[in-house]
Amino acid sequence: MKSILVTGCAGFIGSNFVPYFLDKYSEYNVINLDLLTYAGDLENLKECENNSKYKFIKGDICNRDLVEFIFTEYDIQGVIHFAAESHVDNSIKNPGVFVETNVNGTFTLLDVARAYWMEKPFTYKEAYQDCRFHHISTDEVYGTLNETDLFTEETPYAPNSPYSASKASSDMIVRSYQETYGMNTVITNCSNNYGPKQHDEKLIPTIIRKALTGEAIPIYGDGKNIRDWLYVLDHCKGIDLVYHTGKEANVYNIGGRNERTNLQIVDTICTILDKKVPSKNLSSYKDLITFVEDRAGHDRRYAIDATKLEDELGWKADEDFDSGIIKTIEWYLEKYNKDKS
Repeated sequence: MKSILVTGCAGFIGSNFVPYFLDKYSEYNVINLDLLTYAGDLENLKECENNSKYKFIKGDICNRDLVEFIFTEYDIQGVIHFAAESHVDNSIKNPGVFVETNVNGTFTLLDVARAYWMEKPFTYKEAYQDCRFHHISTDEVYGTLNETDLFTEETPYAPNSPYSASKASSDMIVRSYQETYGMNTVITNCSNNYGPKQHDEKLIPTIIRKALTGEAIPIYGDGKNIRDWLYVLDHCKGIDLVYHTGKEANVYNIGGRNERTNLQIVDTICTILDKKVPSKNLSSYKDLITFVEDRAGHDRRYAIDATKLEDELGWKADEDFDSGIIKTIEWYLEKYNKDKS
């Protein structure tokens, strides 16, 4: 059995990844280090809590003593690093937290892994030859796009928010440990995820929640900002592939090839909700759409070219947006109904 450290699993993507990973692989113990900030919820991992191959530790990735203890205590032989502050609005209000967690936290994990696995630069200890550090990042590090291009792994970094700048910084630190120390690293940059277990503050859960409570659905600016939407389980499968078969020192972009404006997203969700749970007071939930002042530094368009991942590793998204959004809405309807009862 190999023990791997997976950080931030009580958050959205991590809490979808761990049950999938434990179900697929019998040879791993998963150690989850999570600080349980407002965005983390152990309810998201209910199905794992009695699994003997899963261990939760509450703590901060910036706490070097704790990270060193975990490596030694559990003989960590791989890291998949999800833990991050990720909400752009919060990064505008309080950027320091993002620098601390996303930059310093990533550095701490890398440096402890290097010291534990390696004898010296470019020389792994005998028992740790196959150990890998997989860093989960975002397409937002690339900045904003024109109307036609796609982000590739060669796109220059041009982050525009404190959040994306902190993630770009953490990517650079990972790269430096690969180049300077010969540490086995991979980075994945994903497009906007959606699906079960996402925090209520994010766009899609907000649309569903506000519609069901009859509140105004806030849409930034003119609503024409474009994002490439990736169903969270498809992202998890991509991470699994890259962690196990991706080439060392490589970056892989994971995208859904599902570009939508925010207006299209809200229109689709309201149309589905009108059929599934018609409002008693409104002709359509679309009547609740309200345009609000645009976010500062709001990138106009993101879109990922996932060709490298598809061609080299054989990844393919199983969900398109039409199928994934139905699954997502059904999950949230069940969640919000439970919350009421």
